[in-house]
Amino acid sequence: MKKLFLALVAVFVLSMTANAQNNLGVRLGGGQGYNAELSWQHGLGSNRLELDLGWHGDDGYTDFNLTGIYQWTGEIGSGFGWYAGIGAHVGYWNYDAINDSDIALALAAQAGIEYKFNAIPIQLSLDIRPRFYLIPDTDFHWGDIALGIRYCF
Repeated sequence: MKKLFLALVAVFVLSMTANAQNNLGVRLGGGQGYNAELSWQHGLGSNRLELDLGWHGDDGYTDFNLTGIYQWTGEIGSGFGWYAGIGAHVGYWNYDAINDSDIALALAAQAGIEYKFNAIPIQLSLDIRPRFYLIPDTDFHWGDIALGIRYCF
């Protein structure tokens, strides 16, 4: 986990020096226990990569996840845009009360709309991210609508 975190930090620092649009902020909601995620978007020409690191913990239950989505993007007009993409979701959870833990692996999709302000470097988004879990059991979750708030640089 520590190596994965350091690798993500290295990718983030390198991308800041590139001549690409980056957005950094939070993704709030999204359901399934992930009430907040750190969210980073890195422009890849007209498309982008979104990486979200989520966490949840209370009453002896902890859950971490990392989701990476390749997104196709388009403009609607007047600062509004759309995006849709596919990717992967990796998670780890631990429940102390029953001494149980496991990892999760899922295929993920994401679709949403966004608004980028002209006067300030802020992006707002609303999206949904359904997941098809492969590990530990096969299962499908629609997810909930999430609000993204990101600083654009």
